[in-house]
Amino acid sequence: MNDVFSIIIAGLIGLLLGVVGVAAYRYSQSRAAKLPAVDEPVLPEGAAAVLSVIGRAFVILDDVDGVVRANPSSYAYGLVRGHTLVHDQLLDLVRRVRADGVIAEAQFELQRATLGAGQLIVHVRVAPLGDEYILLLADDRTEITRTEAMRNDFVANVSHELKTPVGAISLLAEAITDAADDPVAVRRFSTRMDKESRRLAALVQDIIELSRLQSSDAIVHGHEVNMDSVIAEAVDRNQLLAEEKAIRISVGGSLEAPIHGDADLLMTAVRNLIDNAIRYSPPNTAVGVGLRQRDGYAQISVTDQGPGISLEEQERVFERFYRVDAARSRSTGGTGLGLSIVKHVVANHGGEVTLWSQPGQGSTFTLRLPLVDEEETALSRADSQTTKDKTESASAADREGGRR
Repeated sequence: MNDVFSIIIAGLIGLLLGVVGVAAYRYSQSRAAKLPAVDEPVLPEGAAAVLSVIGRAFVILDDVDGVVRANPSSYAYGLVRGHTLVHDQLLDLVRRVRADGVIAEAQFELQRATLGAGQLIVHVRVAPLGDEYILLLADDRTEITRTEAMRNDFVANVSHELKTPVGAISLLAEAITDAADDPVAVRRFSTRMDKESRRLAALVQDIIELSRLQSSDAIVHGHEVNMDSVIAEAVDRNQLLAEEKAIRISVGGSLEAPIHGDADLLMTAVRNLIDNAIRYSPPNTAVGVGLRQRDGYAQISVTDQGPGISLEEQERVFERFYRVDAARSRSTGGTGLGLSIVKHVVANHGGEVTLWSQPGQGSTFTLRLPLVDEEETALSRADSQTTKDKTESASAADREGGRR
């Protein structure tokens, strides 16, 4: 009897709990139905498709400056972090457009907000998007701005560098005319004029060479180059200058594998490095040229015993017309374009130039250039031989047909 009663009690308790659960579920459903619906951000029709192909960094912000949508470029530039627009200048522009409803654009120099250091120059255009959003478009102008600045500096430097020898030659010509009755003075002035004219000719030649380098492609139009021959010619062209200062040029090592490129341009690069080393080395010293192959690259190092270059100056020595010591450079007769030409030649051949130097311990410039792969060389020679054989066979057939 007691067991039956216990079963009835348990059943009633279970039924009660089921009724309470159903009631709680219905109550929660009714409360949820009364809450306002929260829609996902909806862009105006067609906006998403346009933004996907526009090719610029974009950020879409809501009415409280929260980032609703942004593409990877905006994060890469450091404009957005999480759901926040990082830079105050951009936020000010967004708020002005939201208040006025008028499209605005500006250019800013911003600090990168990512791990990458440095400044970012962006051109920004901000416009209303629909009734509640603001669209920010950003275009990276860092490289363009830097290139324009380099071009302006180049024009200014060329004008200055050309003006100096031209002005000197003009003054020396007047001095020779005035000293026509003084043979000693005429000889002295004519010697100076010859020196300035050679300096002017070298400068013009370097400018022409640099211009040609920027418009040529050594990889496309090149051929196999024996670097031992290139080094030998570069050394030979600097022997006279070295002898004037009693400087010995020593060459060590060799490069058996060829390099694909332009032999004349490669010779010019090595010649400029050796010339630079001689000009900045004291008399009765040595300039070393070292050659070796390593990891598929040719390494050509030129070492001098000159005054050395400080760490702050090392990044700038490859700039056009940049001189660590302008007064010393004028006395050595350099044009300020030699190392810039070296950098362009090496870059055109898919290589790099590096510098090790310390004040008082001299400098070492090292060129790294990719060697021609041996298998590719063998295949290329086989193809050339096949083509030659076919040409000769065709010519023989034509001659035989003509005799008939």
